[in-house]
Amino acid sequence: MTTVQSAPPPPMRLRELVFGAACAAALRACARLGVPDALGEEPMTPEDLAAAVKTEPRPLLRLLRALSCHGVFAEQPDGRIAHTEMSRLLREDDPNSLRDITLWCTEPWTWDAWPRLDEAVRTGDNVVEDLYGKEFFTYLNEDVPESAAVFNRAMTRSSEQSARDVAALLDLTGSTSVADIGGGQGHVVASLLDKYPTMRGALLDLPRVVENAVPRLRDGGDLADRVRVVPGDVRAAVPVQADVYVIKNILEWDDDSTARTLANVIAAGGPGARVVAIENLVDDTPSMRFSTAMDLLLLLNVGGAKHTTQSMLDRLTAAGLVVDDVQPVNPYLHAFDCHVPG
Repeated sequence: MTTVQSAPPPPMRLRELVFGAACAAALRACARLGVPDALGEEPMTPEDLAAAVKTEPRPLLRLLRALSCHGVFAEQPDGRIAHTEMSRLLREDDPNSLRDITLWCTEPWTWDAWPRLDEAVRTGDNVVEDLYGKEFFTYLNEDVPESAAVFNRAMTRSSEQSARDVAALLDLTGSTSVADIGGGQGHVVASLLDKYPTMRGALLDLPRVVENAVPRLRDGGDLADRVRVVPGDVRAAVPVQADVYVIKNILEWDDDSTARTLANVIAAGGPGARVVAIENLVDDTPSMRFSTAMDLLLLLNVGGAKHTTQSMLDRLTAAGLVVDDVQPVNPYLHAFDCHVPG
């Protein structure tokens, strides 16, 4: 039987950390093989589970034993494999599934980029353009569309999960309109329109993104008559007027893109407009291990960065916003509630 390990002494902990790639690879392999979906509520023998996912039993047991040390699956005394709270999150049908995020964070390009982290730290530049000769998202969409599809699924699932938390937090009483800036498929604006039945909304993002907006926002959807779906680049212009602008997880690009986006929002909203910026932070948060890892990944692929509380405050105030409040949305997101002075 394999059990979750207690905190080891520093020399062993460091040995474990340098094998972090093995854990990431094991999670990816497990998700791609479909093991979490094949394993039901009742424990299964490695042989039965291997037959279900079409693998050899002994290598599969080795994979699951490695994961069970971290609390992903449990090997029972009789040798059968059982689900744990974490392994269920790798199921496709779990409402809080992290399967797509697991695949996105372990896509093939990441294995090319991580070994060059020292170069990115030395120069402050991303390494993807040197690796592939193209800007990151251009490379994804033109050269590895299957990886772009993984990214889209991961962002969609993440947005679905966090949108509910954003809507629960924000009090928009007294506002008549809200704009979701760089809002992807529109999960946040849909959740806010559900919460406020008389409010009107807008979704702004790149054309290839908003053409896949959630069906509720498109022609024939139950929210279509209350929302504008606007294709455009927020770094170029924000052709949307609203009482409240929500900007979630897009102020982590390079500083120039962040400054242009904020300037465009301020110009569109004008004096008195409310601006809510929502971001992962790398300080004052229980998700620091996750957030700091994502911060390094951003450095590698787009040259961006996750923020500290102070760096977010600095960027928002430098843009001309007045920050009224900072609140946690959930364990990994914070909301900076601001207004345009005047």
